[in-house]
Amino acid sequence: MVALRAGAATHVGQVRTNNQDSHLAADPLYAVADGMGGAAAGEVASALAIEALSNGFHRSGEPSADLLIHAAQAANRAVWDEAAANPEMRGMGTTLVAIALVDGPELAIINIGDSRLYVLHDHELRQITFDHNLVAEMVAEGRITPAEAEVHPRRNIMTRALGVEPEVAIDLFVEEPVPGDRYLLCSDGLPREVHDGLITSLLERFSDPAEAARELVDEANRRGGGDNITVVVVDIVDQADDATLAANELTVAGDATTAPAAPGGPAPALLEAVRDADTTGGEAPSDQPPDQPAEPAPATWRLPNRPTRSVLTGRVVGFVLLFLIIVIGAAAGVVWYARSSYFVGLKGSQIVIYQGRPGGVLGINPTLRRTTAYSTSDVLDSAVPVLRAGKEEASLTDAENYVQSLHNAYQESQQNAAPPTTTPTSSTTVSPTTTVAATTPATAAPVTTAAQP
Repeated sequence: MVALRAGAATHVGQVRTNNQDSHLAADPLYAVADGMGGAAAGEVASALAIEALSNGFHRSGEPSADLLIHAAQAANRAVWDEAAANPEMRGMGTTLVAIALVDGPELAIINIGDSRLYVLHDHELRQITFDHNLVAEMVAEGRITPAEAEVHPRRNIMTRALGVEPEVAIDLFVEEPVPGDRYLLCSDGLPREVHDGLITSLLERFSDPAEAARELVDEANRRGGGDNITVVVVDIVDQADDATLAANELTVAGDATTAPAAPGGPAPALLEAVRDADTTGGEAPSDQPPDQPAEPAPATWRLPNRPTRSVLTGRVVGFVLLFLIIVIGAAAGVVWYARSSYFVGLKGSQIVIYQGRPGGVLGINPTLRRTTAYSTSDVLDSAVPVLRAGKEEASLTDAENYVQSLHNAYQESQQNAAPPTTTPTSSTTVSPTTTVAATTPATAAPVTTAAQP
């Protein structure tokens, strides 16, 4: 025999000032309502709808799908009548999504508006309900894509809601309850911030439904929290697998929680509890007398045969890949910088050419590329300190040209420092006994002496 096990959480979000969501957890019926309307009308509409739905479903006999439909119609009429009686609330309305375990056993699901119900079965998340808003209908008609619908400026326009007309069409779905399946009811504040893949990961990671609900709400807040966020997680369990299972046991977390309505109870009591709830994380007032000790918390329940899984999302994978790309790119840049230059230096007294930067860069040392034919004795003394420090050049050819220029400069200096060469004086023989110099002072004319006979 199957039973339901549930947990819920709600939060005002990071933008709104009041929480217009309400939810119900009164086994075997669970529901979420997202109110709309000015001032406090939205929260009144959602609370009235939840109150009337609970009263209509629980006050009758055996639960059935027809009974759930009739209870939803009664909720619609309650919101309509309240708006008609209070001019300041006219035009208010609310979404409503609900699930109930009925005779069969079967799961009866109803939906009006764009609050959603999903099922997680065999690690696959499937949306059962259909959004009653303009962009969802445009997607169904093929006029826009689902991606365009997420950012469409008219995505807030509802095509069907509870309480805006005296009669409303209500969608009904029937599912077979399979132990191990997990159902998710939520207002649109969750799917607007958290994509289906991450919703699936969180639902699978946390086996306790209350913990899963809290984590989903927290994740929506971390991603912006642009609207109220309400989540109810319902697990299908085999009663025989858990001897401690209590059908009416529920752990609820978050702000502005909605307590199960007593059959026939007055709506004002529920509305007062909703309004008094702390919108930053408090709970509705308890009916427990202050002098009575609080009842012990129920034992933590774990979904059987559902392993705890780590959250490995596309966002995490993308971050890791981006980090690796940055690290690899930085390392490649350092290596390129360290190896993209050459310099002329000394190895002992020998002039050599290295590839790299003088002294190395972040542990990347230069490597010897060429040993030249010259030493420090083949270059000017003034060039030696430069060689010891390392003279950088853009390429190996530039480095070789630089070494050759140093040697050429040395050779030129050696040639300029050599002493001048002396030319021997030539003479002319005139006679066997008389010799006259071939060159005479510049002021004297050359004289030739003839020999006497």
